[in-house]
Amino acid sequence: MDNSSKQDGKKLLDQVRDVIQKKHYSPRTEKTYLDWIRQYILFHNKKHPREMGVSEVQAFISHLAGERIVSPSTQNQALSAIIFLYKYVLLINLQIPTDTIRPGQLKSLPVILTPQEIRAVIKNLDGVSKLMTQLLYGGGLRVMECLMLRVKDIDFKNHQIHVHESKGDGDRLTILPKIVVESLQSHLSIVKTIHEKDLIQGFGETTLPSSLMKYSSMSKSWGWQYIFPAPTLSIDPITKTEKRHHVHESGLQKSIRKAAEEAKINKRVTPHTFRHSFAAHLLQNGYDIRTVQELLGHKDIKTTMIYTQVLQRGSHEVKSPLDD
Repeated sequence: MDNSSKQDGKKLLDQVRDVIQKKHYSPRTEKTYLDWIRQYILFHNKKHPREMGVSEVQAFISHLAGERIVSPSTQNQALSAIIFLYKYVLLINLQIPTDTIRPGQLKSLPVILTPQEIRAVIKNLDGVSKLMTQLLYGGGLRVMECLMLRVKDIDFKNHQIHVHESKGDGDRLTILPKIVVESLQSHLSIVKTIHEKDLIQGFGETTLPSSLMKYSSMSKSWGWQYIFPAPTLSIDPITKTEKRHHVHESGLQKSIRKAAEEAKINKRVTPHTFRHSFAAHLLQNGYDIRTVQELLGHKDIKTTMIYTQVLQRGSHEVKSPLDD
């Protein structure tokens, strides 16, 4: 490939990055989409996507499924990135056949903790890790949704949490558990003190969605600060200025894993386990599946339906004829 072609490829990825940031997708989504688009181009020997179409997309997805043995969900992630490229960057509407994603092995059911196990894990947590875990379970949040919460997203009066454009699914409201209100307010008073000290020292900025970057003064406002700020300042990769980002997910992951081990729970417990448990327990308590779908932010009710399988109603509630 000659230098001009390389430059074209670089420009294309820059265009993708610009569009992603204009739509204020998360940095994680940006990185994922750019990586899949890069792999798609490399797979076809650096051919420009404008010169390719449905057959090349299908060939790439088939390669992922057949040779790299990736799961259907990973195939779907790659396909979403490529569709984004064509639809929003190249302004080409590809008609991708519905059978492009190859079925893989039967998707494993999500790990669900019992209410007793939930209490045992939370009992072994303290401080910020405990508060975040309570929000994961109490509001059915994804881990990044929790970490990226801003002060303005909490509605104490109506006991609601406003989740913004998670995974491209749009905004939604979910539950703010009453039991965490007092501890969350105490935590926020500490965070506000940190923010005020940052302002005195000439800092105090946080990262804004790209759509709001022109309103630079908002980056120092209290409402836009992260509820769970990082312990130190860091350089923003876009603006190249020193800001206070949110905490990294690895700390919460380690705390939960340790708490589960101390509670002697023989299941694979991750932060996402609490979101799964939130959904299953609501259904178990009689809430309708549409309500649970809305709280979780699922586009397709089929995604929510998986939790009905976890409830094991077939073996748990049906009486065996032998018992008669």
